[in-house]
Amino acid sequence: MKDHFVIGSRGSKLALTQSEWVKARLKLVNPEIEVRLEIIKTSGDVKTEPLSVIGGQGVFTKELEEALLDGRIDIAVHSLKDLPTLVPEQLRIAAICEREDPRDALVLGPSVEPGTASNMSIKSLPIHSVVGTSSPRRLAQLKHTRGDLDIKDLRGNVDTRLRKLDEGQYDALILASAGLKRMGLTTRISTPIPTEQMLPAVGQGAIALETRASDEESARSVSKLNHEPTQQACQAERAMLRALGGGCQLPIAGHAIVYYRELRLEGLIAARDGKQVVRDHLSGPTNEAERIGAQLAARLLERGADRLLR
Repeated sequence: MKDHFVIGSRGSKLALTQSEWVKARLKLVNPEIEVRLEIIKTSGDVKTEPLSVIGGQGVFTKELEEALLDGRIDIAVHSLKDLPTLVPEQLRIAAICEREDPRDALVLGPSVEPGTASNMSIKSLPIHSVVGTSSPRRLAQLKHTRGDLDIKDLRGNVDTRLRKLDEGQYDALILASAGLKRMGLTTRISTPIPTEQMLPAVGQGAIALETRASDEESARSVSKLNHEPTQQACQAERAMLRALGGGCQLPIAGHAIVYYRELRLEGLIAARDGKQVVRDHLSGPTNEAERIGAQLAARLLERGADRLLR
């Protein structure tokens, strides 16, 4: 029986926080095993160009998957939203951990008048506010809600982004609530953005644990961290994205919620300038998550999303 596991992680503060959380949970369910972290540098960590230039598909996961295939690590820890919907045949997603808050967050800078932050929302931002985001999905939905906003590209880890905000380079940022909460930065969230106003990225807030398909012992160990409702919701979201043939460089959003044995999936595709948005939802039993995702994708395409994707 295997008693030693190597976890592969990106070197960012958020990635290490997530990987340390996974390590602690693995030790909790099996105190006898030894777990070690191995930091893997990915393309997304070393390139400074905007994600829209370097391409988003796999830039934060490719090197981790290569380390799995080479046998350097046994388990790769991913933010699920970074993981392409098509996983190599030799690998598998062995567990999806319980999801943190999937919503995006509005984070305000010092230019906002004192005392107004608690009442602030995207709709109430001052005209021509400078908002930082590197996500085409967020940009399109921001433009759809507030065409006057000055949206500027934003790269770097969470600490770097917040520093740029505090220096006055931006009036506000759009960041993932999950990352801020996991890093103990909940107080930086000025307000969570309702999903009705900004639909999250597919898989946002969820952590995926990937192993080699042939490594039954590693898969069995991490499967104890799987959270079935999160896994079902993300299965539907990823099936929709896969059927649309999209990645994080297209303005595509999806979010599913599980109530008992029922699943409700909402999906969105937008023009890059935010002028056109196609949005729809579909519900069904949780054991048909794949079908729900594929069927919702077909409905979105029928309603005109195919033209936006082109």
